[in-house]
Order: sequence, then structure tokens, then C-alpha cells
Amino acid sequence: MRSTASRTGMALILAGLLLFGLLSFLIRYAVFSDEWISHSNRSGVASIEQVTDRSGAVLYEPHADKPYSEDALIRKATVHLLGDREGNIDPLMLKQYIPQLVGFDKINGTYGMKGGNGQVELTVSASVEAVALQALNGRKGTVGVYNYKTGEILCAVTSPTFDPYKAPTVADDADKTWEGLYLHRFFHSTYTPGSIFKLVTTAAALENIPDIQDQTFNCTGSITVNGEVIHCQSNKAHGTQTLEQALANSCNCAYAQIAQQVGAQRLSRKAAQIGITDRLFVDGYWTKAGSFDLSGADANRVAWAGIGQDIDLVNPCQYMTWMGAIANGGKAAEPWLVRRVYSGGKLRYEAKTTYTSSMITKAAAAELTDLMHNNVEEMYAPVNFSGVKVCAKSGTAEVYGKENTATFAGFIASDRYPLAFVVIIEEGGSGARTCSPVAANVLWACINVMKAES
Repeated sequence: MRSTASRTGMALILAGLLLFGLLSFLIRYAVFSDEWISHSNRSGVASIEQVTDRSGAVLYEPHADKPYSEDALIRKATVHLLGDREGNIDPLMLKQYIPQLVGFDKINGTYGMKGGNGQVELTVSASVEAVALQALNGRKGTVGVYNYKTGEILCAVTSPTFDPYKAPTVADDADKTWEGLYLHRFFHSTYTPGSIFKLVTTAAALENIPDIQDQTFNCTGSITVNGEVIHCQSNKAHGTQTLEQALANSCNCAYAQIAQQVGAQRLSRKAAQIGITDRLFVDGYWTKAGSFDLSGADANRVAWAGIGQDIDLVNPCQYMTWMGAIANGGKAAEPWLVRRVYSGGKLRYEAKTTYTSSMITKAAAAELTDLMHNNVEEMYAPVNFSGVKVCAKSGTAEVYGKENTATFAGFIASDRYPLAFVVIIEEGGSGARTCSPVAANVLWACINVMKAES
């Protein structure tokens, strides 16, 4: 009897271990099977015949002798999306859709290898990417533009970049020319925003201080907050200003006062609502989370945070989406890069528009739109945007030990050309002077593409 009981106990233990192993495998299969099939398929390259831009221009043919675009500028502008031949840049966007390309699902497994005839259609425009890269003119930074009603990214350019047929040697980069060469700054970097963050502070003020548009703010060129001095750019005295004038002048003194009225709690709540510290998922890319933390902050830190300094950090893609939310009355389309995936002659995937949660009230969004349009009319060479209603804010972000980072963000208020954008140029100085011409060139390129499509 003891022998029988012992054998029964051992059998139950073995059965339990088998069941545990099976459950562990099923859980791992459910979570990681897409990654397994991607890895086994040479990171997905074998399943792709062609990658095109939104107009059908061929960007990448992995099986060709020369797989990248014939145009050198387009090769440089898109290599961070497509991956390079040495494997320094992971083609995350392409790997995301390997299950559709090879014919795989979690129930049936690999039900038909389509190796070599998959097609991926992107939302980016090759011509716009080229214009953006030319406009950056070798400077480190990024340019992003997307349709805030559909979510389609028309432009996602990062610099520095390189021709995948002529990869540079980066081992002895003493002057840091190639610093961050393999990094896609649009998705994977964060920046001190400078005065473009005043749009967050303004939104919080519009939603929480009923008479904020009726108030005036005095600027003598500097203001002392909690015993520390905050200066306006070049110590310029702006005098008595309304909120509209303070935003157009990008007055630090006024915004130090506005941030104090809003307060740390409400400013933090607004930054969280916008998603400053969250990550976005964009077709294989997890964006880098930004930073905003006023825990235990004194009045001076609150003032600097409201101005866009302190420890404020924003991700370009996320901040572009915030611009889209203002333009779209509170919610923006979530950005995406891949429009369609074909395999075996069949449509396997087609993107659908989804929207963010509310980032700003409809009333505040309308007021902020008017304020941002006034910025363009008063401060940013409106002739560059003649014929379209552009709403924007520039920034000049102080970075310790380096020249200021130039920033510029906004949108076109238009049902025909619903485009939100962000331009960031490292060590670029003034956002208004450095970034606004870049934005103008890229936006007009986008408009021309959209006209051709209509």
C-alpha cells in the first residue's frame, strides 16, 4: 500500500510539473510568439519585397542588389526608419508587422510563408523627408509633422544621419560630429523645451483662472522669486502686458507670475494630462518619456518649470501630439507610420485612426489657438505661412554647458491641411529665428503632397 501511495504521489507531482510547464509555455507563447517569428525570419527582412512611401515611391527593396532609394538624400532621410546594412539601426517599424508579412497568428501558427513578396506602405512622404533633412542642413535635431485628424506621420526626420551605402566611421569622433548617429531623435530623445512649454502653462491658466485673459503682467526685464532672479531674454523690459502679449513676447517675468497663480499641483496635473511623462507606442517605437516633477518644489522652481526650464523634458513625438490636441479641440489622433501591409497578394493590415484621451478642454483649446495664431502674426514672419492659418510657439531652451536648443511647435488650423509639427535644433539658439524657417519649408512640402493626393 505504501508503495502504491508513493507511486501515486510521484505521478501527481510529475503531472503537476507537466501542467506547470505547459501553462508557462502557453503564457510565454502568448506574450513572445510575435518576437520569436520575427527573430526566426532574419528580423523580417526576408519577408519583405518592398517598402514604399505614401505616394508609392520605393524606399527599400531588401532583396535587390541596391536595396535603398536611388536618391541619396532620401536614403539619408529614411535610413533611421528602414535600418542600415550593418545592423546599427534596428528597423523596429518593419519588425512590428512580421506576423502579417509571413502569415502567422497565435492560433494557427505559421500558416503560409510569404517570404519575399510582402509590401509595406508607409505614411511618410519621401519628398517631405528630403526637404526636412535639407532644411536641418547638417545640424543635430529632428523635424516631425503629422495629420492630427488621421494620425498619419508625413515626416519623421532625425539628424545627424548617413547614406547607408557610405556609412561613416564613428570610432574616433573627437569633435562629436556623429554623436547620436544611430538614434532616432524624434522617437527616442527628450529635450528641454524652453518657451514652447509656456503653452502647457497657458492651457492650465485658461482652464483654472477664469479672469486670466483680463489680467495684466508687468515686466521690468527681471523678477525676483523666492530670493532668486529670473531674467527675460536679454533683460528686455516688456512693460505691462496682457496674456496674449506675454505669450507673443515669450516673457519669462509674466510667465513666472502666471505659473505662481496656477500653482505646482495644477501645473503638474496638466503636464500629466498631456502625457509629458508618458510613452507613446508608434508602430514598433516606444517613445522616450519626458520629465516633469514639482514634488517639494519652491516658488522659484515652479516659476522656472512654467517657463519651460527647471527639469522639464519633452519628447518631440509626444509634444507634436499635444499640438494636435489643441488644434483638434481637445483630443488628437494617435500618430502612426504604417498605412497598409500586403502579403501573398492580400491586404493583411490597414491602419485605423484612434484618438488620445482629452488633453485640454474645448473652450481652452479654442482660446489657445487664437493666442498661438497671434504669435505667428506678430512674431514669426507670417509671410512664410501666407495663405494658411498657422498657430505656433517658439522656444530658446538653456542647456548647461552648451548653446541654447532652438524649439518650435504648432499646427495649421485647417480641415484641408490638418498638420501639427515640431522642430528641434540642438545648439540652434533662437527658436523663432532658427526653427520657424525650417517649419515653413516642411509644411509647404506637406501641403503640396496633400494637394497632389486630393
